[in-house]
Amino acid sequence: ALCSAANFINSADRVIMPIAIVPMTDEFHWSLHAQGWILSAFACGYFTSQLLGSFWVSKVGAKTILICSVLLWSIATFVTPLLAESVIALVSCRIILGFAEGLGLPTIFHLFAHSIPVEERSRAFGYLLASGSVGQTVASVVAPHLSWQACFYWFGSLGFIWVVLWYIFYPNNGLGFGPQDTIPLHMPKAPRNIKWSDFVMSKALWAIYSAHFAMNWSSYIIMQWLPTYLSRMLGANAESISLTAVPYIVNSAFGVASGHVADSLLMRNGWSVLNVRRLMTSIGLIGPGLFLAIFCVVNELPLAVALVSISMGLLACNSAGHLSNHVDVAPNHSGTTFAISNTLATIPGILCGPITAAVVTASNGKWVAVFLGATFINLMGAFFYFTNSV
Repeated sequence: ALCSAANFINSADRVIMPIAIVPMTDEFHWSLHAQGWILSAFACGYFTSQLLGSFWVSKVGAKTILICSVLLWSIATFVTPLLAESVIALVSCRIILGFAEGLGLPTIFHLFAHSIPVEERSRAFGYLLASGSVGQTVASVVAPHLSWQACFYWFGSLGFIWVVLWYIFYPNNGLGFGPQDTIPLHMPKAPRNIKWSDFVMSKALWAIYSAHFAMNWSSYIIMQWLPTYLSRMLGANAESISLTAVPYIVNSAFGVASGHVADSLLMRNGWSVLNVRRLMTSIGLIGPGLFLAIFCVVNELPLAVALVSISMGLLACNSAGHLSNHVDVAPNHSGTTFAISNTLATIPGILCGPITAAVVTASNGKWVAVFLGATFINLMGAFFYFTNSV
């Protein structure tokens, strides 16, 4: 439960800036390119900490890493309003926020891979990712009704509360999973030593990496730019910006439902683990791509929100697809493989900000190319995963 709560806070904190940047831009008069770098700064930090998190977990224990990461990203969130007048200081703070949040999921994946049996993993990962969607939902609903400064203060404080709760429930070494801990594995350890080249040369892992990259390209486009798009292109006011919560609500519901569907299919004859992962990944990439292609030509706010909500909902099916495939392909090293995958899948977060700003500027304020590009990447990711996964 506390792991899901950590992911809730993690996801909520990263959604605040895309919402707050609309009134902040009105106050500080940032250009579209400046907005792009402020939004992408988070991913720059997130990119650097994925593999470090996996390495540190095995050295000092998951408990220590998780506590330190939650505390650091909460401090970075809390002090953001104090640094907002300087773009350089704000970008630096966002990089620190991303670095700290990047340590979170690999650590939680490490805990899950060593404590959850295979027949329950789809549901477990579904609930984990759903908690993140709930965090994004709450932030999207609450943030537009607060001053942009209060958003960072309130959500930053949640992390401090979480740290206190963790120490209350696990005062000693509970769920530490450090180097000296006994890990309750549900699958036997691999008999041979694993080299880094195994993580890089594996076709099955590259199928996962490519699908994760494609999924995150769409996710970052929506997360970073949806409030700005709805405000500037479809005339959404401060109250209407709360509608950005709807896609996250749908995403949360689909994440849980897809996990149950996948597990039920695995219980039936004729459905292998691979076929289930391929099915859920195909739904999770092709579906969102098609709905984003329609979304970009819609001019009515309610219909646009409905289309992007369906797209985000279908994206959640990946939790029972390629995201669960890590513990199928590399059960004893899923923390490392997820860290590599999440590192590569953070590249879209770094690129989406400046590339979107450049494309929209070059297109005289039109966004069609941005969303059609996301559709193309989704389709290519689905094709590569389906033809190379094992």
